[in-house]
Amino acid sequence: MKKILIISDTHGYIDDVILKYVKQADEVWHAGDIGKIKVLDQIEKLSQLKSVYGNIDNHVIRSSTCETNSFFCEKVKISMIHIAGKPPYYNQITKKLIEIEKPKILVYGHSHILKVKFDKKNDVLCINPGAAGRHGFHHKRTMVRFEINQSSIENMEIIELGERSRLPESV
Repeated sequence: MKKILIISDTHGYIDDVILKYVKQADEVWHAGDIGKIKVLDQIEKLSQLKSVYGNIDNHVIRSSTCETNSFFCEKVKISMIHIAGKPPYYNQITKKLIEIEKPKILVYGHSHILKVKFDKKNDVLCINPGAAGRHGFHHKRTMVRFEINQSSIENMEIIELGERSRLPESV
């Protein structure tokens, strides 16, 4: 069994609250718009990390990550991309990713809108964890965590990190 934490759109921001949840996870999946390489560095010190870059990420982050990332966790196939489109109306890159990889879970970010939705047409669970950072139009900072037990997805929960604008400066 693996404990998974999904995070996105940190935009260079990471704090002790986020890191508390990172410490509890076996794997952290960051769905892009990382913002600063220190975000990845701090996560990697505490947990196994899988990530993709987002549209705001610079050449340093892009050289450390990929546009898409497909992998297995236990017996579950996962694909990640930053900008996916709105399920089931994906952009061309995401359509091709789903067609080729046939993931059970599609992780994406970009919109800053938390969404967990099963796409029946493509037989894939779509997860956008919202935004954990302070930059953007979202009001609440959010992440998603759950467990993967062999081929089962269990105990999914939304983590609210508080208001976007009422936080101390990042660590």
